[in-house]
Amino acid sequence: MAMPHFWEHMVGSDHAPMALRADWQEQMRRAHDELGFRYVRFHGLLCDDVGTLIAEGETLFYSFFNSDRIFDFLLSIGMKPFVELSFMPTALASGDKTVFHYRANVSAPKDYGHWSVLIRKLVAHWVERYGLAEVRDWFFEVWNEPNLEAFGSGKQQDYFTLYRYTAEAIKSVDAKLKVGGPATAANAWVDDFIAFCAASDLPVDFISTHHYPTDAFGLPGDDTETQLAKSRRSVLRDEMREVRRQAGDRPLYYTEWCTSSNPRDPMHDEPYAAAFVVKTVMEANGLVKGYSYWTFSDIFEENYFPSVPFHGGFGLLNIHGIAKPAYRAFELLHTLGGGLLPTEGAHPTVDMWVVGGVQSVTVLLTNYGLPRHPIATETAQISLRTERAPTAVTIRRIDADHANPKQRWLEMGAPEYLNAAAVAELNAASRCDPEPQPFAFKAGAVGFDVVLPPLSVAAVTLRFAVPPGD
Repeated sequence: MAMPHFWEHMVGSDHAPMALRADWQEQMRRAHDELGFRYVRFHGLLCDDVGTLIAEGETLFYSFFNSDRIFDFLLSIGMKPFVELSFMPTALASGDKTVFHYRANVSAPKDYGHWSVLIRKLVAHWVERYGLAEVRDWFFEVWNEPNLEAFGSGKQQDYFTLYRYTAEAIKSVDAKLKVGGPATAANAWVDDFIAFCAASDLPVDFISTHHYPTDAFGLPGDDTETQLAKSRRSVLRDEMREVRRQAGDRPLYYTEWCTSSNPRDPMHDEPYAAAFVVKTVMEANGLVKGYSYWTFSDIFEENYFPSVPFHGGFGLLNIHGIAKPAYRAFELLHTLGGGLLPTEGAHPTVDMWVVGGVQSVTVLLTNYGLPRHPIATETAQISLRTERAPTAVTIRRIDADHANPKQRWLEMGAPEYLNAAAVAELNAASRCDPEPQPFAFKAGAVGFDVVLPPLSVAAVTLRFAVPPGD
């Protein structure tokens, strides 16, 4: 079975001004180079702090300089923008409702004609600057989570009106530019959105939505651990299957997902996240075109900009650029080949996938359970049928004792501020280096055992000599 690296299509970030920071850019370059991410999506490209549109009296002033600086950088490192068109410039806003620490205006435009002019001018500017062929490779997503009152009215019809004006403005620049939505939280509105666009003869080049395993689980006021305890082990896979059915033959992109929707979840920094990431990604194969983890970095200020090195932020990298276990999970996934091989066997908490190529095969294992659900150390006994003896077998691990810098930080006394020596020590603790894996080869099979502690990942790679004539 083919396994394209759909999880590398894109990754999430905070909001646009963060992309002008040198440390954000350094981490973005690293995530692209080491994990293979190709697009990045962030909020707030149209917010006042980017300066895209401002007003002095009745006069509107357009300034695309800051957005150009962001996109210039992305293109310079081999990445592209997945353009989320949000939020509302104050000059166009019909109200003063805001969200997040940076006070993004989430009200509807007071004049949809002026909104259309902004979108058309901005997209035409990018076509002129970067070339039509380049911008046709981008994605234009209309708004963010419009079904939530936090990001607007929460009413379908208001979003549908916004989508109509936005899509028509984009297509007026070039009919082959890609526009889509509804960019909803919790897989909402997909059927209704497709039906509206069909009835209104509006383009939908892709479907986008979001989900988290904490969505709609537990009771109001429950903490994240309780929400997860009341979730289901493969809930995101089950939801994807249903949305895949709704989307029909349209490309489906999840433009946000994570281990939880809590921006201060301790498990984001722990091996739990690595096991969840690997299991969830592997279960998504064949269902989506892109699966965008939220987010690649803790350089993030929706609530406030933190100083604590491990504060439960969404990022794969912390504020110092130290790789968390989830980062190492994506690193292991990046090394995989492009084909899944059939497997046999089942276990309540242990999952296994075998990914093969001509010169190497990787056996990828997780031991994952939701909080407060039964889980224990398990020994996986692997038998891999092959006529060739491997030339080398190695294992890489992520668990409480491997690639777990937060544990070392706690042992250091959990300092809020790190000096260079502490950063170096934690970087060393975050490494996920290969180690020799004992094995036996006989009777046309390679056999080995892997001990899997709770909430762990192990990747066993078998390397083979190139067959004669290849």
